[in-house]
Amino acid sequence: MNIAVTSGKGGTGKTFVTLNLARTYPQKLTVLDCDVEEPNCDLFLQAKELKSEHFSILVPKLQEDLCTGCRLCAQVCEFNAIVMLAGKPLVMEDLCHSCGACSLLCPEKALIEVPHRIGMVSQKQKDDILLVEGRLDIGKALAVPLIRQVKKVGSDTKPQMMLIDSPPGTSCPMVWSIDGSDVVVLVAEPTAFGLHDLGLAVETVKEVGLPFGVIINKEGMGDNRVKEFCLKEEIPILGTIPYDKDLSRLLNEGKIAVDEIDSYRLLFEQLWKNILALAPHKEAVDEHLF
Repeated sequence: MNIAVTSGKGGTGKTFVTLNLARTYPQKLTVLDCDVEEPNCDLFLQAKELKSEHFSILVPKLQEDLCTGCRLCAQVCEFNAIVMLAGKPLVMEDLCHSCGACSLLCPEKALIEVPHRIGMVSQKQKDDILLVEGRLDIGKALAVPLIRQVKKVGSDTKPQMMLIDSPPGTSCPMVWSIDGSDVVVLVAEPTAFGLHDLGLAVETVKEVGLPFGVIINKEGMGDNRVKEFCLKEEIPILGTIPYDKDLSRLLNEGKIAVDEIDSYRLLFEQLWKNILALAPHKEAVDEHLF
C-alpha cells in the first residue's frame, strides 16, 4: 500500500508527519523522500547508507560532421532546448526533457543520446525503515525524472507499506510523487495562507482522482478556517496536531516526536487508523496493527 504525504505549501509539516507515521508503524516499511530539491528525511532519521547511485537522463549530442543544418531538431523540440546558432543546433542540456524526438527524427542521424547526470538516488536503513532518497544536483531543473527513479527503486523493494514524502505545491513534481498512491494525506496549517494553498492542493488531488484527507498541523496557532473549509467541502479531517513549543524544541534538536513523547505516539497511531480507513484496499493491511 502506498500513502503519499503532501501539502499545498512548504513549511506545513509534511516531513514531520511522514517520519512520525513511519516511526509509529509497527512493521517494516519503505519511506521515499521525493522532495528531491530539498530532501530532509535523513536529517531526522540519521540512517545508515546501503547504496548510492548517480542518476542520469539521456540528452542529445551533436555530431557536427553529419549535420546539414536542416533545423528539424529545433522545430520538433517542445521545450526549446535546441536553438540554431551559426546554422548549427546548440543543445541546452538543462532544458532537455529527454523525450528523444530530435534524435529520432534527425534525417542525418546527427544527434546521438548521451547520459547527463542530474542527481543521486540513495538507499538507507534505520531500524525497520528503508529510506530511498533522491537528491537533485545543484543547478539542475528537472525533478520529475529523478522522482520517477526514486519511486521505481522504492517499488523494486516490494514493500508492504510505502510512505511517500512528496514535494509541496501543485506542480508536476507533486503530481508525479502522489501518482498511483492508495491514499493522499494533505497537511495544512490553520492560517489564511494555509487555507489558500490547501484549496489548490485539494483541486489537484481531486483532478488526479485519489482518496484523500487532511491533517491540520499547528492547531491553535491560527483559526478555524481550514477546519470549516474541510467540513463545508466534506473533506475527511484525519486528525489535528497541536501547536506545541516542546514539539518545536524536539524538531530543532533533530528528534522525532513519537520517540520522545508517548502522547504523540498515541496520536499518530490514531492517525494511521484514520488514514487506512480511507484506503480502497485496506483489507491488505492487518487491522490489528494498532
